[in-house]
Amino acid sequence: MTPLRQRMLDELQLRNYSAKTVNLYVGQVARFALHFGKSPALLGAGEVRQYLLHLVQEQKVAWGTYKQALAALRFLYRQVLKQGEIVQDIRCPRPERHLPVVLSLDEVSRFFAAISSYKHRMILMTAYSAGLRIAEVVHLKVSDIDSQRMVLRVEQGKRRKDRYTLLSPVLLKMLRHYWWAARPLEYLFPGRSRERPMSISTVQRVCLEAQARAGIDKHITPHTLRHSFATHLLEAGTDLRVIQALLGHASPRTTARYTHVSAQLIARTPSPLDALRTVTGGTATR
Repeated sequence: MTPLRQRMLDELQLRNYSAKTVNLYVGQVARFALHFGKSPALLGAGEVRQYLLHLVQEQKVAWGTYKQALAALRFLYRQVLKQGEIVQDIRCPRPERHLPVVLSLDEVSRFFAAISSYKHRMILMTAYSAGLRIAEVVHLKVSDIDSQRMVLRVEQGKRRKDRYTLLSPVLLKMLRHYWWAARPLEYLFPGRSRERPMSISTVQRVCLEAQARAGIDKHITPHTLRHSFATHLLEAGTDLRVIQALLGHASPRTTARYTHVSAQLIARTPSPLDALRTVTGGTATR
């Protein structure tokens, strides 16, 4: 390991960055150094700009990948090399935003019915029932189930924040049956080793296989169940602020996007035209 790489790891860990972010930042900086065949300490603002343009114009990376590279290089030059604000955003056009895929209640039922493994069905039902991210559901522990208060504890979710979310009575009954049959030790859904959680890739594979067996055209990932959870709560009349807390969103704007994907909410919203008494000759009058 080079001294610069160790310094970056030390700075990231001192600032309590998550292991995932540490790996992403270090990987992005390594690719930057490899592109020029030099240590980043020998490169400057011109090379950074050239590299960012290369990512956008030649590699045509996704917007998220570009932003990761930008953030990693900013951290390197600002916090590790102490060179200040030499990394500038090249302001490439922001991509179109797409609404999240949401399943209907019937599609959710068909999806779960297509999962043959009870353990796999339980982990995905838990994700849907509580609106969990995939990393959150695989790391659930038996001790996170609070049946007295009817909540699930999410320990160190995104941005390393703890929160509580729903514990459905129906889910609790099923989890008790699952616990009696599987007898998990620490992690609620262990992998092949009972001391380790089920892998994220396993859960993703189960989703794809269940989607195919259920004959659902929509692309389903574990995050699709989280989107569906939020949308179904909204359609049932749950306040957006409650949904924000359950999902662990830092900003209400993130939660508000579900108002754009709720077909039922749109259908129940009256047009201002409906408030008018008559429409005569193309002109609305009271």
